[in-house]
Amino acid sequence: MFGASGQNNSSRGGGEATVVPTRFVWPHGGRRVFVCGSFTRWTDHIPMSPMEGCPTVFQVLYNLTPGYHQYKFFVDGEWRHDEHQPFVNGNYGVVNTIFLPRESDVPAFFSPEIPGRSNMDVDNDAFVPLEAVPSISLDDIDVSRHRISTFLSMHTAYELLPESGKVIALDVNLPVRQSFHILHEQGISIAPLWDSRSGRFVGVLSALDFIMILRELGSRGFYLTEEELETHSILAWKEEKMNIANQIDGILRPYQRRLIHAGPYDSLRDVAIKLLQNKISTVPIIHSTSQDGSFPQLLHMASLSGILKCICRNFKHSSGSLPILQQPICSLPLGTWVPKIGDSNGKPLAMLRPNASLNAALSLLVQAGVSSIPIVDDNDSLQDIYCRSDITALAKDRAYTRVHLDELSIRQALQLGQDPNGSYGIINGQRCQMCLRSDPLHKVMERLAVPGVRRLVIVEAGSKRVEGIITLSDVLKFLLG
Repeated sequence: MFGASGQNNSSRGGGEATVVPTRFVWPHGGRRVFVCGSFTRWTDHIPMSPMEGCPTVFQVLYNLTPGYHQYKFFVDGEWRHDEHQPFVNGNYGVVNTIFLPRESDVPAFFSPEIPGRSNMDVDNDAFVPLEAVPSISLDDIDVSRHRISTFLSMHTAYELLPESGKVIALDVNLPVRQSFHILHEQGISIAPLWDSRSGRFVGVLSALDFIMILRELGSRGFYLTEEELETHSILAWKEEKMNIANQIDGILRPYQRRLIHAGPYDSLRDVAIKLLQNKISTVPIIHSTSQDGSFPQLLHMASLSGILKCICRNFKHSSGSLPILQQPICSLPLGTWVPKIGDSNGKPLAMLRPNASLNAALSLLVQAGVSSIPIVDDNDSLQDIYCRSDITALAKDRAYTRVHLDELSIRQALQLGQDPNGSYGIINGQRCQMCLRSDPLHKVMERLAVPGVRRLVIVEAGSKRVEGIITLSDVLKFLLG
């Protein structure tokens, strides 16, 4: 966790060596954190301070001479090293390493083999100077895309299956109330639907279904009661909402959307394209040994996140073959950005204040066709984020029987989902997964490949003012061309 924030070429007399202000970051919490290394002759402990607004992330700026250095962290009386940074076995056990080039050395940015910062380390905008990053040609982009596409074509969905785990499916005859509680208790936002009469998987139930149910009942001015959810089965809800009346030869006939699924022998490229074309984040992997598709087995729920993780893992030690990985995201056609002043063609980015009503958030999620909304203060600085999956928090303690969508604020709705330790929806120590416009693509990909992360909010360093959002689908669409 380090970065040169610019070289200081001032010599202090006697031809002393140039020093490089270098930022050390420990993102894994603690009460008292120090850094010590070869640059202090392993004797002096340099105290580190918590970042403003990020009490679990410690940092310090220290002048180093160009060259090779080793270091470790001293956290609450114990020696630690950061597994996300380069490390070796040295004279002092396992130590992290850092190489700082001289002025004559090139390039002026770090290799993509070096893992990224913590997703909370967003205060050092000079970490990768944009002017130091070489421009990329269309040929380089095409080469990178071709190599990724070839890799995905040669590997199958079987490789997404975890060594152990469980896959939850719901019977279509379950009451909506019960399925609502199951999704919340299991910490999932989507589940395949099983029809025992036909012996097939016939669809999926997602958080968006609950949003639609809440909005429909809310539009009638009703509170959502146990009885109303108990009398509605999943099948009844799906038939009501998904059977679209089509006029064919003057006859109204119902149309039901087919289940989108993949097989274990489908290539990762085909699975990714299926997810992107259908604008979904997850697809069930279903296997049947019979030609007619009977006796299907649900093996896994494949996601864009899992596919991106495969890409990161495969190219981790050969990222030099993918030139686009070194490019900052702001230089690539990626994400949705807040329009610049005077930009009449810019698409507004959906954002809300914490005191806005839950009904406003749900309406915006549906109307804008997005999966999350940044929650910002009056200066558009990021405070939190409301996602489609957060709707299942209303199942906790049957909160839906006591609230009205127009009377509950977003802040209150998010608080309902917190457990006694306040950890609901927290990934790697935070709910809001962030990045900077200067972050290289490989760093963004590594963060999006973490299970449960579907988007990163692009923020301004220091102020955390929202500048845009980049999603899993944004990245996969770009990589596949």
